[in-house]
Amino acid sequence: MTAIQRAKGMQDVLPEERRYWDLIISKATELARLYGFQRIDLPILEYTELYQRGVGEASDFFVQKEMYTLEESEDVMLTMRPEFTAGFMRAYIQNGMSSWPQPVKLYTIGPAFRRERQQAGRYRQHSQFNCEILGETDPAADVEVMLLAMNLYRTLGYQGLTFQLNSTGCPVCKPAYVEKLTAYLQQHMDKLADIDKERIQRNPLRVLDSKEPGMDELLAGAPHIVDHLCDDCEAHFADLRGMLDALDQSYSINFRLVRGIDYYTKTVFEVWAEGIGAQAAVCGGGRYDGLAEDIGGPPTPGVGFGSGIERIVLGMQEAGIEPPAAEQPTVLVAHFGGATKEAAVQLTFQLRSAGIGTRLAFARDRRSMKSQMREANKHDIQTVLILGDSELEQQSVMVRPLDGGEQKLVKLTDVVAELQK
Repeated sequence: MTAIQRAKGMQDVLPEERRYWDLIISKATELARLYGFQRIDLPILEYTELYQRGVGEASDFFVQKEMYTLEESEDVMLTMRPEFTAGFMRAYIQNGMSSWPQPVKLYTIGPAFRRERQQAGRYRQHSQFNCEILGETDPAADVEVMLLAMNLYRTLGYQGLTFQLNSTGCPVCKPAYVEKLTAYLQQHMDKLADIDKERIQRNPLRVLDSKEPGMDELLAGAPHIVDHLCDDCEAHFADLRGMLDALDQSYSINFRLVRGIDYYTKTVFEVWAEGIGAQAAVCGGGRYDGLAEDIGGPPTPGVGFGSGIERIVLGMQEAGIEPPAAEQPTVLVAHFGGATKEAAVQLTFQLRSAGIGTRLAFARDRRSMKSQMREANKHDIQTVLILGDSELEQQSVMVRPLDGGEQKLVKLTDVVAELQK
């Protein structure tokens, strides 16, 4: 019988790789709290309508059928979350967070699910670190989430970090720009791939993000949205750039930078890094001031970013960044079975209660001391505690350092203090 394999697009995070995850989550949590964010945990399943109205049916989630959706009843559809921002806004509205002191600064860490083509660092179940500021229009909030994202990568050891920055306008100025962009693209339909012709019909801005051959040259002559912003969007973008300049923070205006989800307004950004292969972007985010209204709530501005943990791990590996080794027990309790085994079990749990990492040598029957010492060496144990019949009679344990030090007999009542020294 063929052994069952894990499902396509999923992964097992083994202990060696988990070292990266633990470091990333620890640094992300530390930074979020430093910036005044509070943790929230959102359900994995949401009503499909949340994403239909929030993310937009023109997004790849719907057009390319990337979402995992199930039918709960004849008229109720549930979807495993493909992204976090719509869920944040739904939670803000439903839980009355508008009555909290504003703005509300939230973060979360958890899995998202997308039925997409597998790539390096991308899985159908992937985990994200997301930070959102809700209820604030000040471009300083944009700067805050941008620098939180940037500082996470700095803290983890990434090099050559910079922002790619753009404005996607707002409902006042975006429609007129989309008309100009569409008119330009329609003049070059013979040069467009089929996928870009489809994008013109459902979301022309996505053509700016095209990776099809020849598009770099063609789009070089396309109109730039930053040249067509309304007064409010222009002032917002200028204020944002002024703060980044004052902070001496490197950034480039990238007129082709758009996000793959419809709810973005004004600021969009990505963090780029050097030394991680061809794909320089490591995370992205932006402002979504109209999302709350799209899902039936009152006007509520918001800005945030999401960073995939698997993508961070891959970047660290490509850049040769090593996380610290996971801490392991440094003590092993060896025994000879029978009464000595019972005493060894008691001693092991006593040491763990005192905060001393300890392994117990397992053996259903009597096991040779040579075998137990091999186990100690295999696990880089520093000290072996040996419990034999003679040690039990003396209510003591033999303490054997594996660094060449002298072994000695220590009373069981004193062994914790001896090891803590």
